[in-house]
Amino acid sequence: MELATIGRGDFTLGFKLAGVRKTYEVTEDTIEPTVRKVLMDQDVGILVMNNDDASLLPDALQSALDESVVPTVVLVGGGEATQQLREKIKQAVGVDLWK
Repeated sequence: MELATIGRGDFTLGFKLAGVRKTYEVTEDTIEPTVRKVLMDQDVGILVMNNDDASLLPDALQSALDESVVPTVVLVGGGEATQQLREKIKQAVGVDLWK
């Protein structure tokens, strides 16, 4: 399983430099089809996105990201993203690690 990132150029650049091979630079017009493509990629185990980019997606696709187990979707940036990460870890591990 691989790590994938989707986002604007400045967001994906750091991941590229760290050696992540599946990085997808997107615009507002290309984000939705790119997310759908990566969700169908069976080689992707974790998908990292910026919370602001994820908010541009239609509600149905945002729900699919929230409920996805494989790939596990991690949204970074902002307090809401931290809460979502906490819920993802709780869902995957079965224990709330913050208590």
